[in-house]
Amino acid sequence: MSLLGKIKSTMGLLKEVDLNKLATINEKIDLKQAMDALGDLDDRQLKGLMKMLTSKAKKGQHQLPPIDGDFYNLDLKLSSAQRDLQMKVRNFMEDEIRPLVNDHWNRAKFPMEIIPKFAKLNITGVPYEGYDCPNMPFLMEGIIAQEIARVDVSISTFFGVHSGLAMGSIYLCGSEEQKQEWLPKMQKLEKIGAFGLTEPNVGSAVSQGMETTCKYDGENWVLNGQKKWIGNATFADVIIIWAKDIDSKRVKGFLVRKENTGFKAEKIEDKMALRIVQNALITLTDCKVPESDRLQNANSFKDTAKVLKMTRAGVAWQAVGCARGAYESALKYTKKREQFGRPIASYQLIQNHLVEMLSNLTAMQTMVFRLSEMQDQDILTDEHASLAKVYCSMRTRDVVSRAREVLGGNGILLEHDVARFVADAEAIYSYEGTKEINSLIVGRAITGYSAFVN
Repeated sequence: MSLLGKIKSTMGLLKEVDLNKLATINEKIDLKQAMDALGDLDDRQLKGLMKMLTSKAKKGQHQLPPIDGDFYNLDLKLSSAQRDLQMKVRNFMEDEIRPLVNDHWNRAKFPMEIIPKFAKLNITGVPYEGYDCPNMPFLMEGIIAQEIARVDVSISTFFGVHSGLAMGSIYLCGSEEQKQEWLPKMQKLEKIGAFGLTEPNVGSAVSQGMETTCKYDGENWVLNGQKKWIGNATFADVIIIWAKDIDSKRVKGFLVRKENTGFKAEKIEDKMALRIVQNALITLTDCKVPESDRLQNANSFKDTAKVLKMTRAGVAWQAVGCARGAYESALKYTKKREQFGRPIASYQLIQNHLVEMLSNLTAMQTMVFRLSEMQDQDILTDEHASLAKVYCSMRTRDVVSRAREVLGGNGILLEHDVARFVADAEAIYSYEGTKEINSLIVGRAITGYSAFVN
């Protein structure tokens, strides 16, 4: 708009404004501060605010507060650009993902059509520098994980495996040539990644008891063994496989391409959680991998652990998102569901459950926020990440349980979303290190004694 146009528009606006009311409002609030705050709101927030300001409560009723799981307003700690990205992801999840997740969860199918749409968000590889990645703070990676899991944990897991575990392995352990080959394409979701560490016979003890082996035959590395619960592996283009060198006894990492001879991925059926995630049982039978596809900077399990430390914080955020989704779904339900002529939200016992849920959620949110701050300050340790994983996965279990309780019998129906959160919370509780293993990592740090079985 030209300067003249702006002047005419302003003059027209002044004719419509009641200056006496404006003066009265100015006595109560700082109008400049209010205008600055309004200018930072996106279209959806402005529409919501206007709806709240202009709506007329029915006779005998009062205006109900909005449903918002961020009770301590931690979002205010984000910059304007960070807040915009958060809302961009939230709107995408609400508009594109929420309408389809229950159907796909029920059928254990992955909605492949969402991948190009995800790519347009430009949120893959958030904290990585270079290779077309956004190079934003780890805090934003956590915020994004929360926003995705707030609607569906399965989609969040797909994203975390690809962007965190797979891309992270290449970013931390790959050669420059490997990074250039894979990361830009993975950032755009043109190539999908998976991460193969857990095995059928070895989960928590994989650092010492890994059964998958590798041996160099003079021309190629030959891999043999199995990996289990590998998310995305049924359709991934590259799978990070960790194997123990028969000769050196050291753990090494490999970029196994889906077309490699001797590689087989079978979908795991009949899961009760994360049903949208396409987990696979991988079988490696004399699978040949060239030296150029060995992760050049992965020479022991300590390098594997670097990847897990980086991504474990994201899993804690994912737990928060799951809890927030369950809390907000339950709160919404209690405001609409009536018994004995009143919304059940008006009853004491229901309010007690809601407050218990919100208390847990708020404690989790403040913990992971500080966790990501430490990660951005490069002072994050294994025990810091493990404590957050332990606490958040436990408290999420409690939150989803209470959400299920306030919904009564309807709590087991997918249509209200809570049933899905209840089931998916069980998977979060176990993966990226069980509660017991992460507890021992923290216990070792605070006592100076290792309680791990040797």
